[in-house]
Formats: sequence, C-alpha cells, structure tokens
Amino acid sequence: MFFKQSAFTTSILLFFLVSCGESPKKNNAVAQKPTIKLDSVPEETKTPDAEPEEKEVAFVLNEENAIDFFFNYAKDLKEDKVRLTTSMGSFTVQLFDNVPYHKANFIYLSRKGYFDNTQFHRVVKNFIIQGGNSDDKETSKKRRLIGRYLLPPDGKKGHKHHRGVISMPSSERDNPHKLASPYEFFIVVTKPGSYHLDGSYTPFGKVIEGMDVVDAINNVPVGDGDWPWQNIYILKTEVL
Repeated sequence: MFFKQSAFTTSILLFFLVSCGESPKKNNAVAQKPTIKLDSVPEETKTPDAEPEEKEVAFVLNEENAIDFFFNYAKDLKEDKVRLTTSMGSFTVQLFDNVPYHKANFIYLSRKGYFDNTQFHRVVKNFIIQGGNSDDKETSKKRRLIGRYLLPPDGKKGHKHHRGVISMPSSERDNPHKLASPYEFFIVVTKPGSYHLDGSYTPFGKVIEGMDVVDAINNVPVGDGDWPWQNIYILKTEVL
C-alpha cells in the first residue's frame, strides 16, 4: 500500500515538473520570433506621384508671327546703334527709325548673339561686304532655335544705297517679291554708292564709325564665290 501511494505521488510530481518545464520554452519561442518589416520606408514619407511639370515651349519665329512680333518689339526700342567687333577691327552702324521691322530684327538678332562667330562670307571688290553667314554648324543651329522667316522689303522710305549703307539681301528661296533674308546683311563700299540696288533691297542703317575697317575687309583676297581666303569673323555685336 505504501509502495503504491509512493509511486502515485512520484508520478504526480514528475507530471507537475514536466508541465512546469515546458511552459517557459514556449513563451521563450514566442518572445524570440523575429519582427518582419514589410516596408523600410516610413509611412509619412510616402506621397502620391507628383504630376509631371509642363515644359515651357520656346518661342520660335516663323513667317506667320514675325511681322507682329517685330512690330511690337520696335515700339519699345530706344537704342539705334550697334557695334560690330570683327577679327579685323570694329565699326558702328546707326539704324534708321523709319524701317522698323528691319531695325528691330537686327537689334533682336544682335541681342540673341546670333551674329557672334559668323563671318563676312562674301566680299566683292569695290562693291560690298556681306556678313551673317558661316559654314559652322553652330550657325545653322542658332537659326533653327530663332526661327525660319522672311521680312518684306521696305525700299520706299527715301534711303539710297550710298557708300557705308547697311542693307538686307533677298532670300535665295523662290522669292519673286524679294523678301529679305533676316540673318544676313551687306555694306556698300562703292564711291559714291551702288544706286542700281535702290528699290530692290532695304537700306536700314549706315556706318557712322570705322569705315576704314569695312574698306580693309573689302580688300582681302577672295576665292571662288567671293568667299575670303582667310576667314573674317564677327566676334561680337553690342547694342549701344
């Protein structure tokens, strides 16, 4: 009887000890379970996708907007002189007020830096020097960025092609009305002038300082197509 009671008591003690020993292990396993982060970015930093900003469209001149643009541009112009610094020296032109489109065009292109690093690409002895073009790709790029347009001739304002007058040539495109090519210009060196040009082209200013530089450019050796053997650059233009 005593043996049975002892065995029963021993069994209860073993059950109690085993039961008490298992619980801490289960609790420990729960405590050591790793925390899984679903996203390492703090919630407050998440924002809805921003709407893409609209890019500002660059203004480009064309044959539909050029006249209106230069009409308005001329209204606020007070300057009428431009100094051209070339690889052979500097000269200054004064622009005529009563040819507003051509005056505004020349000042606009000067301020845009178009003429910088272009060349006097045509030199005809005792006749003209012509500038505003270049075989450099950068010149073509600048023309594309500014725009493709022509200007109407304006040769009925009483200005003649005297020596020293700056005028605008016509475009080489199919051009029965002799619309002016806005990116180029020529200066008359003939004494006293080249009056056979009157009525066909638009005088829009005259050289008032540095005519000796214009004459020096007119005296350089040229090759086929009247292109000077040595490049003559317009280094910069300044609106005065």
